[in-house]
Amino acid sequence: MIIISTSIFIYVPNAQALSDSKQIVLDAWTLVNEGYYDPEIFDEINWKKIRQKTLQKQIETTEDAYVAIEEMLKPLDDPYTRVLRPKDYELLKTSNLGSEINGVGLQLGEDDINGKIKVISTLAGSPAEDAGIVSGNYIEFVNGIATSELGLANTASKLRGEKGTKVLVVISLEDGESKEIDLERRSVDLRPVRTKRLRDESHTIGYLRITQFSESVPNKIEEALQELKEKEVEGIILDLRNNSGGLVSSGIAVADSFLKKSLIVETKNREGIKDSIISQQETFFDGPMVTLVNKGTASASEILAGALQDNNRSALMGKQTYGKGLIQSLKSLTENSGIAITVASYLTPEGNNIQGRGIIPDKILDLPEAKDFGSSEDKWVKNAEIYLNTIVDKNNINLEKAEETILPDINSEDNSN
Repeated sequence: MIIISTSIFIYVPNAQALSDSKQIVLDAWTLVNEGYYDPEIFDEINWKKIRQKTLQKQIETTEDAYVAIEEMLKPLDDPYTRVLRPKDYELLKTSNLGSEINGVGLQLGEDDINGKIKVISTLAGSPAEDAGIVSGNYIEFVNGIATSELGLANTASKLRGEKGTKVLVVISLEDGESKEIDLERRSVDLRPVRTKRLRDESHTIGYLRITQFSESVPNKIEEALQELKEKEVEGIILDLRNNSGGLVSSGIAVADSFLKKSLIVETKNREGIKDSIISQQETFFDGPMVTLVNKGTASASEILAGALQDNNRSALMGKQTYGKGLIQSLKSLTENSGIAITVASYLTPEGNNIQGRGIIPDKILDLPEAKDFGSSEDKWVKNAEIYLNTIVDKNNINLEKAEETILPDINSEDNSN
């Protein structure tokens, strides 16, 4: 028994004997161990042995701890489970509140096929959008450092910085051509909800764009829908293009504004338990709608789009979405840093797993996308408007026919009396 006890002491260091830097590493390991959505992988990668080897390293500074955590997480092969240094952690929390951020305006992901750092979307009015970077481009180098060495989190970190400073990026296009771009960082107004009214000779349509799902979005959507209803819109075009996600709870809350007593999403946790999220009876808008999506529509946006499509609440128009069917939780570490952990996967109401697949729209649009979404030059919005007008006209005809059918019955009843 003494031998066994000694063996355990060697392989599992006493937490109280650890330095502050090593304690950060142990805290990160524990949070992932307790929350990661797929615990079966722990046996495959020998997760406990990884902890042992990591804590035996020379970890003297906080930066040493972050580097050690990054190495520790690599065997999970999950780019979304990552350590967040103080600057990145604060920036992520700030963006979730829906204010401004300093940077180039790129939402990044990791390609499931080749592992490259891929542009999910660009933020409206950002330096990246102005430079012509689009969804599907790959970021190859940042200031001369290959993104294959940096990884997802460090690439994103390198792109951020003080307003007015510059960063040199090399991107590759889908045809393999490379392009070097010098970007100047600036404040990017996230402004997550944007609305306007579209009017022609016969119809009034509401246009509602959501750029990301921050904490304030559900309330802003309710206010926007109320404003559009007061303007007597006959239908709504919901624009989710280049919305790479954000808070899942926010996306679900917006779905609740459009759906009546319907399944929004099913999430599956590490125990395999499915949690079905049902919308409430009340809706903020129950009129006809069309939803625009593209390759930059991801995560919480796909939850919303999938719920609307599967419940036949809204037709989807555009291009196949990104395909991120995993949910992350943000946890605090010491030194004002944090760690993002994949804690669940999700299925659309019809049971579709979109991870790596995305959602196929009901109507594919092969038209070029406008630089300024929602502008008068946006052909996608014009197509959606024409389609929605057709739905409104059809509903009006059906309503007239229903009234014509009811009226004779009422007259007949009156005559008999």
